[in-house]
Amino acid sequence: MARLLQLNGADVKVYERDLNKDARVQGATLDLHEESGLKALEKAGLMDAFKANYRPGADKMRLMDNTGSILVDQHTEKTDEIFGGVYFRPEIDRGPLRKILLESLEPATVVWDKQFLTMSPSAIGWKLEFQNGSSAIADIVIAADGANSKIRPFVTPVKPFYSGITAIEATIYDAEKVAPKMHALVKGGKIFAFGDSQSLFVSAKGDGSIAFYPGFKTGENWYRNSGIDFRDYAQVLAWFKKEFISWNSSWWELFEVPDTYFIARPQYCMPLDQSWDALPNLTMLGDAAHVMPPYAGEGVNMAMLDALELSNALTDTSFPDLRSAIAHYEKQMKARFAEVGKITMEQTASLHSPGAIKSMLAMFS
Repeated sequence: MARLLQLNGADVKVYERDLNKDARVQGATLDLHEESGLKALEKAGLMDAFKANYRPGADKMRLMDNTGSILVDQHTEKTDEIFGGVYFRPEIDRGPLRKILLESLEPATVVWDKQFLTMSPSAIGWKLEFQNGSSAIADIVIAADGANSKIRPFVTPVKPFYSGITAIEATIYDAEKVAPKMHALVKGGKIFAFGDSQSLFVSAKGDGSIAFYPGFKTGENWYRNSGIDFRDYAQVLAWFKKEFISWNSSWWELFEVPDTYFIARPQYCMPLDQSWDALPNLTMLGDAAHVMPPYAGEGVNMAMLDALELSNALTDTSFPDLRSAIAHYEKQMKARFAEVGKITMEQTASLHSPGAIKSMLAMFS
């Protein structure tokens, strides 16, 4: 969003809660879609940088069942990786994508160590206050602070609902050494495994690590009441053996690496019919606007298309005022989310049902 606005001459600051650009490890790979994520990168003039950093072959997937049987293997299929192709969704790790975006900005655009605390109306827009005691003045605020946005309540009281699914996120570093069987099985791409209304997604990263996410039906507060110390891999392994009892021992290697840190992530979705009145100097994009489960692969693409459409609206001189521009963007965004969110929730239910493999095989055929 900042890059697109700067290309149009806007003065932009990004207030970021991290202490610096290296403060935390970035997550798994992202597949970008031609009509959204790649479209935004093209408009931002960053396609050459993307092509230099994406991971050819990382989109290849193995569909498996809980016994470890491979049902579909895209590694055996010859595919043409052609940008603009209908089915080509190139993968890039979050870290390199973030680096591309950061380096595209004017110096000092990102202001680090600015964890948002609250804000209040000011003479020209908003006064933002940060946890470190500093503050800033902005004429327009765009909330891009994710699923647990602290700015969203200034726009609307509408809250997300629990999807019924919780995932547990973990990363194995130096996977070839510490989890050789799984490293060979994922083969630099992805594994989608299903069985007994449970899912397990495994994704290779360019740094040699493997990210994985078991997903399952449970109550919203399961992770608080489970009694599991998610910093203790042995406790998580014991849980997996008990709760994923129909999954054979070939999957255990993922959970047997000491020092693996697990994070329980209940999956939420905003109401598909969410609505609010547009404000003249405050809006939002990405998960702050329309968080949804990851099981349709649309989150990052929706966020990047939000950025493109909002930047277009804010720099379009045909709108009589900023409220009209924001209202135009939000109308498009809400309609798009209503459609994509519905598909996502249907996919989330399907992938955690007894017919998950059957549905996936039908999709591939």
